[in-house]
Amino acid sequence: MARTIRVRFLHGVIKPLEKVEFLEDEEFTVTIHEIHEKHKKRKNFRDALKSTAGGWKDLIDAEVLKRNIYADCLISTRPEVK
Repeated sequence: MARTIRVRFLHGVIKPLEKVEFLEDEEFTVTIHEIHEKHKKRKNFRDALKSTAGGWKDLIDAEVLKRNIYADCLISTRPEVK
């Protein structure tokens, strides 16, 4: 059974803020998701972009992609002027 409870980390101990019903000395797994990111610096857009650099490497041929983009730009979808 999985459930989510709020806890507080204080003096090196994680303490539940809600009533829990576990047996004494029972073991379980805890997954921690931080709520507040006040102590972390938020990545700006440039840092996020840099972290993805090279993600497309060897997946596509850049020269072929450029030729296809240029060829698509030459296609006219406008009707001819009379």
